[in-house]
Order: sequence, then structure tokens, then C-alpha cells
Amino acid sequence: MTLQDAFGRRFTYLRLSITDVCNFRCNYCLPDGYQCNDDSSPLDLDEIARIAHIFARLGTRKIRITGGEPSVRRDLVEIIRILKQTPGIEQVAITTNGWKLPQFLPQWLEAGLDSLNVSIDSLDPRQFQAITGHDRLSDLLTGIEQAQQAGFERIKVNAVLMREHNSDQLPVFLDWLRQTPVTLRFIELMQTGSNQAFFDANHLSGADIRDQLLAQGWQAQTRTVTDGPASEYWHPEYQGKIGLIMPYSPDFCASCNRLRVSAQGKLHLCLFGDEGYDLRPHLNSTAASEAFIQGCLKEKKISHFLHDGHTGQNQGFAGIGG
Repeated sequence: MTLQDAFGRRFTYLRLSITDVCNFRCNYCLPDGYQCNDDSSPLDLDEIARIAHIFARLGTRKIRITGGEPSVRRDLVEIIRILKQTPGIEQVAITTNGWKLPQFLPQWLEAGLDSLNVSIDSLDPRQFQAITGHDRLSDLLTGIEQAQQAGFERIKVNAVLMREHNSDQLPVFLDWLRQTPVTLRFIELMQTGSNQAFFDANHLSGADIRDQLLAQGWQAQTRTVTDGPASEYWHPEYQGKIGLIMPYSPDFCASCNRLRVSAQGKLHLCLFGDEGYDLRPHLNSTAASEAFIQGCLKEKKISHFLHDGHTGQNQGFAGIGG
């Protein structure tokens, strides 16, 4: 079976949030720190296993663990192991802020982690601390080096573009990529229901960076079926690659291949959708769950409508993994 919407898009990629708690306070996401807005419990191990099994039966091949910050859960290693051992799931990835990465990474790799995404919005320690609220840049870079020394190759670094905070960092990042074999992904700042002033002051178009890269000899890389939303570029003189996530580009939603499940077990058809569909009441029956998900998918819209200023009910990204 496969998950397909009314517009012919197929969904082989699930972003699974396991907590809405985050221990960073990034200025573009949680400037006031984590605020508990939902007292319902997060998905437990059995529910996570059931969700992975059901989505695998429906054609999901890649699951990305997200948060909040996934590492705040003490059972994260077991979650990775459960997902990795699910028949049909070919790739288990994680997106993390890198909190205690050198300490946690060996356990994640032993459990079967296939891909690592780490958020690094600046390579300047002072700027990194100003953006995230934490002086942790050296830990993140050490963790990445450890992963590379262990032969781990699927490493991506996420950086949110912000006019007033890191718009001057492109040359620094490019110098880093000359000798560092990671994929650096620049992400356009996106508008939510609570960041209008910050968005207006800081939004930058990824198209400007794309044009600079092409002018400097960078070349577009072919996408695969389970790739995320980034358009990736490579250059023969650089060990690293660059990805651009540009949700305001006209054709962004045409290649959508991912669904989301929140930490409370709600299916989100789009990061900017108007509502989540509660999976929990259906998890005791595989058939009922599959029918429910297939039915929900009929409601998926052709676009996120960000161009029209529509942000849905999304007041931030911590609850459904960005």
C-alpha cells in the first residue's frame, strides 16, 4: 500500500515528534523558552511502535525523530531501536539541537541511527549563544567530528536564515564546507501565528543564496524519493554540500512527500495545516488506523498558502517538529 493524496503526491517520509519540550530558547522558535500548553502525555513506546508499524505498512520508508528536542526523553535510544527494527523502515533520522551530543551520539549510533541533523545557526560562538540562549557550539562541532571519525556519513547541519542575526555568515559557512563533509542546509525563516514582527524584520529569500551559489560554480544534485524538502548543491572544490529549504518558492509543495505526527499523537498533513487528526483512538486496530490515515489524507491541500499569509493554527514549530 502507498499513501497518496488527491494531487498525486506520494508520502514515504514521516516526521515523528516524541516531545514538545525543548531546552533551548532560539529567538526564531521559542524566544521565551518552553511553555507547556498541553497537559496530555507524549506518545509512549508502545504507541510509537504501533505508529511506525502502521505507517510502514502504508509505504513509509523513512522516519525522522523530532521534537521539541528529542534528547530530553530518557528513552530516546529505545525509540531509535524500535523504529530501526520496524519492518519496512529503511532509514531512521533525528533532528536535534545537539544538547550533550558528544555524550549521546555513541548510544544513538549503536541503536541504529542512520542520519543526523544538527541545528547550527552560526559558527561564531557569541552569535550562536545570542540566537539559541546557550554556549554549546563547541559541543556540537565536537559531536560532528566524533561522528565523522566513526565513519558516519549522513550528517546535515541546519541554519535558519535571519537578516539581523546571521545574514553575514555565508562566507564563514562556505570556508567551513571546504574541509567538512556535511550537508549544510539554509532554511528560510517561516511565518507563524506568533512571530509576525520577527518574520518581517528577518525573512531572507533562499533564492538569493541559490543565485550566488550557481554563479560560483555550485551544481544542483538529483533528488531521491525519500529526500526532504531541500534542494541540494555540490561543488568539486568543497567536501561539503549545501541544501536550500525555500518554502516561499512557487513550486515548493509540489514535491511534498512527508507527513507529521505530533508528540501527542495527532496527524498533521502540513506544517501549516489548520488542525491535527487524533491517531490515538485508532491505534489498537491496524486496519482502523490505516483507514483513518487514508481518510485524513483526502483533506490535504495543494499548498501551504504561506504566500497568502496563512499560517494555520501553527503558533510555533516545537510541537510538531518544524
